[in-house]
Amino acid sequence: MTVSRHRSCYLCVSGMNAAVRATVRVGLYTGAKVYFVHEGYQGLVDGGENIRPATWESVSMMLQLGGTVIGSARCQDFRVREGRMKAACNLVKLGITNLCVIGGDGSLTGANQFRTEWSGLLADLVRAGKITQEEAKKSSHLNIVGMVGSIDNDFCGTDMTIGTDSALHRIIEVVDAITTTAQSHQRTFILEVMGRHCGYLALVTALACGADWVFIPEMPPDDGWEEHLCRRLADQRARGSRLNVIIVAEGAMSRAGKPISSEDIKKLVTDRLGFDTRTTILGHVQRGGTPSAFDRILGSRMGVEAVMALLEATPDTPACVVSLSGNQAVRLPLMECVQVTKDVTAAMAEGKYDEAIKLRGKSFENNWNTYKLLAHINPPDVKSNINMAILNIGAPCAGMNAAVRAAVRMGLIQGHTMLAVHDGFDGLAHGQVEPINWTAVSGWTGKGGSMLGTKRTLPAEILEEISQNIAKFNIHALVIIGGFEAYVGGLQLVQAREKYEEMCIPMVVIPATVSNNVPGSDFSIGADTALNTITSTCDRIKQSAAGTKRRVFIVETMGGYCGYLATMAGLAAGADAAYIYEDKFNIKDLEVNVQHLLQKMKTTVKRGLILRNENCNANYTTDFIFNLYSEEGKGVFDCRKNVLGHMQQGGTPTPFDRNFGTKMGTKSVLWLTDKLKECYRHGRIFANTQDSACVLGMKKRSLTFQPLAELNGETDFEHRIPKTQWWLKIRPIMKILAKYNIKLDTSEHADMEHVIKKRTPLTK
Repeated sequence: MTVSRHRSCYLCVSGMNAAVRATVRVGLYTGAKVYFVHEGYQGLVDGGENIRPATWESVSMMLQLGGTVIGSARCQDFRVREGRMKAACNLVKLGITNLCVIGGDGSLTGANQFRTEWSGLLADLVRAGKITQEEAKKSSHLNIVGMVGSIDNDFCGTDMTIGTDSALHRIIEVVDAITTTAQSHQRTFILEVMGRHCGYLALVTALACGADWVFIPEMPPDDGWEEHLCRRLADQRARGSRLNVIIVAEGAMSRAGKPISSEDIKKLVTDRLGFDTRTTILGHVQRGGTPSAFDRILGSRMGVEAVMALLEATPDTPACVVSLSGNQAVRLPLMECVQVTKDVTAAMAEGKYDEAIKLRGKSFENNWNTYKLLAHINPPDVKSNINMAILNIGAPCAGMNAAVRAAVRMGLIQGHTMLAVHDGFDGLAHGQVEPINWTAVSGWTGKGGSMLGTKRTLPAEILEEISQNIAKFNIHALVIIGGFEAYVGGLQLVQAREKYEEMCIPMVVIPATVSNNVPGSDFSIGADTALNTITSTCDRIKQSAAGTKRRVFIVETMGGYCGYLATMAGLAAGADAAYIYEDKFNIKDLEVNVQHLLQKMKTTVKRGLILRNENCNANYTTDFIFNLYSEEGKGVFDCRKNVLGHMQQGGTPTPFDRNFGTKMGTKSVLWLTDKLKECYRHGRIFANTQDSACVLGMKKRSLTFQPLAELNGETDFEHRIPKTQWWLKIRPIMKILAKYNIKLDTSEHADMEHVIKKRTPLTK
């Protein structure tokens, strides 16, 4: 069986090379012959040197490169049948019967048309004498699988397309830089981002930077928006804000279908308000740069799933696209996804904007609803008489402040009094509690660490003082943001309810830790930022070995006993091994790894990268592994070691952590507000049921609330990790991509799902 790697879209995005690398290596691992098709469909039509065999080494050192190393081109020839006949002839001559295509909906639609016409094209080629009957018989069927590469995230059926997260990184870097100068000069900044038909980049950017207004194609502003916008900007300045930020998607338009440009908005703000206003149009800078860790992992996972889909395909299997839903890899019928994507455009054209938002998918809809809640509603004049306290627990991490900001503002919108608790449970015990207002949390989304201050102190020893202060400050609900200490602290407060009636209030724990080790959630706020820090550091380390060659680096990562960071950074940085506590190893395994590197040094790739989780093994320390590799590799390679340390906890939050923190903070307060209504009895709040104290977490495909008491049995308290961790199933991918001969578990492969959503008929 043969697998062809074919890149078809004429616009390239960051993360595609990770998909190319994974497809090539897993294809070779399965025993298939793998080809590169250079310059997209044009290369397929022209054939010759454009279609070349791919080797294991040919995809080395490409994970950190933006764009696509095998080229891309707009192709008019493939649009006509004659061109597709030439492409079919080239494939038949090489015995290629499987195509893996990365591109947008146009490229993928073209691939499906090619597949549909395949039998007819072969018949025409036989009649023309271009191929023999025997060749046609051997290549009687063409399998197609697609991966979506688009920074706009405009393909329905997937939460994230390859390249979107990297584009958000580029945008947020610019927003952060602009924000500092805008604050200094009290300016209004209008930032135009890509998205001709889809407002995803604009919407997530607005959430991630706390923009005052966002214009997206799916939801044009209501008539009279000019007055509303100016009033909003003036209100923000009156509240003490020194800057305004407006995000515009390039495809933004009014309800009348008239384009809204950044220059139009600038003229409006300048003329009506007299504000010093500047515009920035980002353009193609959004497409370039180093891929983010998320895009590398997404591309790698999609590449593996694409090969599996091709190997399992039959003549009756429809062309599919592999995509992501939550943290799950899914397969969807290609043309169903294309149809829904077209339905969005049709809904917008018909003025059915709510439907267009829904058709974009749950992720887009949730982002839009969160943005509306935080940006479009002013705090009510009537108060709810509810006091809600927020505290950070454990080690600080990037994204904590975004969660605090969203929780504070959502609470104020609900009419609650929001209380900031400084220095965690310690601060709660010592009365470090004060009201916090709307303006106090301005600009917090982009700030790393914890603005409230945080400590690791657990409440067990200070329950008396905590209960007294809950009563003193009349606290009705708690938002606890932090890592494993926040989870254990929440459990201790629940267990104390029997003795202290003051603890009988609703509470929610929001996981926020670089270790990603909180039970009840697949992801924690802060882990993505730490992962990107490790990945970019590993890139630099590997680059330093490119000149010297024959060098192996041993890098120690954080995470406590949780191997999430080491495993995911290993996949994103192309590590040869990642040692973690959950995947036990012994001296024989270390010897196998050393032998593997000795063999690797005989190839053209003369460098190695080994990651080690800080607590993976008490005896096989970083120093021990460094000494072992140094001794065994003598004369073949030399070693260097790096302990990354606390740099993994610092830095500005990534777009994912800002967005995730914002959604978690918002959802937690809405849940507590509903829970308080349930628990209000006889003129007071009394909450002692299990479901009144929960962890809010991302589980597979949605945000869910799970009672702390229920999670007790799912926790390894000694090692501070959940007993079951989803990412362990991804580890074999890292090993296969590093050329280890292990068995890939396909028992949990993605089955074909369906994406078709019903559109409401157009009424006259």
